[in-house]
Amino acid sequence: MVDFPATAGSREFDRSEVSDGVTVTVVGIDGDALPPAASAVVERAEVVVGDRERLARHAPDGALAVGLDPLPPALDEVERAAGAGQPVAVLVAGDPGLDVVLRALRARGLRPAVVPTVSTVRRLLARLGRPADDVVVVSAHGRDATRALNVCRARPSVAVLTAPGAGPAEIGAGLVGWRRTLVVVEDLGGERERVVSVDPEEAARRTWSDPGVLLCLADPDALAPLAWHAGGEPTPPAGGWALPEDAFAHRDGMVTPAEVRAVALARLAPRPGELVWDVGAGSGAVAVECARMGAAVIAVERDPVQCVRVVANAGTHQVDVRVVEDEAPRGFAGLPRPDAVFVGGGGPEVVAACADLGADRVVVALSAFDRLGSTRDVLRAAGYQVAGCQISVSRMAELSGDPTGATTGLTATNPVFLIWGAGRNDQRGTP
Repeated sequence: MVDFPATAGSREFDRSEVSDGVTVTVVGIDGDALPPAASAVVERAEVVVGDRERLARHAPDGALAVGLDPLPPALDEVERAAGAGQPVAVLVAGDPGLDVVLRALRARGLRPAVVPTVSTVRRLLARLGRPADDVVVVSAHGRDATRALNVCRARPSVAVLTAPGAGPAEIGAGLVGWRRTLVVVEDLGGERERVVSVDPEEAARRTWSDPGVLLCLADPDALAPLAWHAGGEPTPPAGGWALPEDAFAHRDGMVTPAEVRAVALARLAPRPGELVWDVGAGSGAVAVECARMGAAVIAVERDPVQCVRVVANAGTHQVDVRVVEDEAPRGFAGLPRPDAVFVGGGGPEVVAACADLGADRVVVALSAFDRLGSTRDVLRAAGYQVAGCQISVSRMAELSGDPTGATTGLTATNPVFLIWGAGRNDQRGTP
């Protein structure tokens, strides 16, 4: 096994000059033909690993052909062959740097050489005339499928590296209820190339060939805001979190106070790849804050006027929040399982229904002390480790009666009780 330096001597380093000494080489294939730099690598390989189609097309006579699916046995064979000093070529579609196989090989302690090619993501973006910095790239392989789906629910432009069982139909089914367009490419660069734009419902109904990549777009005609890195703004967001109440449209002070939101966000832990529900969302301040941190968010609210406020607040802060106008828990039917739930409104029945959802974290805000015990008991019965606190805040304010405005005092806000459950060991559910 060989680790390659960035340069050799005082000139540009050419990886092909020492390819004879490399045990494992990962070869990216763009379309049907091998790139010129890869032909010699594949021809000398004694073990060739890839999917059925690429093995049939490129594995040389006499080489041991190993299928990539399932992956662990294929990695075992690569590791065995590398240990025996046999040259191994691993064939992947598109850019190896975006393929799960390269990471898996390095996790086994192997340091393969790489023969790169243009990624299918870049080729699809070029085909559609979209800039490369417009998208977040996620993988739907393995256990990452649900997280990839949640990024599609949260972000306006996402490129998804699909996988068996997590293709356009499955991604489409998971996006029903979100306003999205899926751009699906089949046989990109081949004789049967087809690029189709469909809504999630149509994608879920169709039978697809095995595309390597699709785009999930909130607005096919718009680009994501220009940022310093591909796909959007950093997390946590610029300007921080626990924004002041006047950053949200709300009714008569009916908005979760900033200090309460700060603690609630710490316990909810919203982040890219996760789904948060805001139940009894009111004006949606918690929902919007979670979305600003990159999470996918569903706000459940029975008041149609408040639902309009949630949509308006999400638009003001340029985030995507799906709003379900219905009573809780009736409105929960058919929604994807959350990773975290904030309960800002509703009685014991609502808290019990939220505790039964299987979320990793549940945070409940209470204004009435007499509900603390029952809420704690419900969360404990559902298998959570329970903790909580009272948040009493006195804010700086100018005292009345001072014509100069130079005297500062404190104004108390109403205390709020936060109780949260964490530590459930449920397996992640289906997307």
